[in-house]
Amino acid sequence: MLPILIVDDEPHIARLIEMTLEPLGQPLVLACDGERAADLLEKQQFDLVLLDVMLPGVDGFALMDYIAPTGTPVIFLTAKNAVADRVRGLKLGAYDYIVKPFAPAELLARVEGLLRHTGRRAATLRVFDAEIDPDNRTVTQNGCAVELTPREFTLLLVLVRARGQALYRDILYERVWGPDAEPNPRALDLHIHRLRKKLDWADKIVTVPKVGYKLLAER
Repeated sequence: MLPILIVDDEPHIARLIEMTLEPLGQPLVLACDGERAADLLEKQQFDLVLLDVMLPGVDGFALMDYIAPTGTPVIFLTAKNAVADRVRGLKLGAYDYIVKPFAPAELLARVEGLLRHTGRRAATLRVFDAEIDPDNRTVTQNGCAVELTPREFTLLLVLVRARGQALYRDILYERVWGPDAEPNPRALDLHIHRLRKKLDWADKIVTVPKVGYKLLAER
C-alpha cells in the first residue's frame, strides 16, 4: 500500500482532505506547492495524487506533465469550475475532476472507487484479534463479522492508525464527526463504549485521564 499525495496550498483544505481520507487507513503525504510535489514524486511512488490547480509557482496543470509519465492516477480537487478547465484537466490525463467546495463523503467515495478500479486497494489491517478491511469497511474477529455503524468504523480506524498514542477528545470528535460538527462528549463516550463492547476490547481501548482515549500498541 503506497501513500496518497495531497497537493494544496491552503492548510485548512489540506487538513479537511486528510481527515476525509483517514478512514482508508492509508498513509497520507502533504505538499503545499507544485515544486514540493515534484520533489516528492521524484523520490517515492504514490497510489494517488489529489491535486489543486491554483498553486504557488508551478500550477496543477503544469505539474500534470510531470506526473503523467509516472502512471500515478490524479484527481483534480480545485475551485476552478469552468467547463474549459474541467475538460483541460481530464485531457491532461486526470482520472477525475472535483470542484471545491466538495462534500467529504463524495470525495471519499470517489477515491475508494479509483483505488478499486486501479487495483490499488488498501491493505487489510490486523490489530490484536481483529482484521479490518478499510476498502469494504468491514471488521472480522476469528472469522466472524463484527457489525459496526459507519461512525464506529471510522472511530476504530482513527484509533488504529494512532495506536499507542493518546488522542484528545476534541481531536477524536473532529476526525469522526467532522470539523463543523458541534462537540458532543457524550456521543464520543457512547461510541467508545460500544466499540469496547462489540470488540471485547475494554482492556485495549483505554481512557487517558484529562486527555481522551488511546488504543494500546501491540507488544
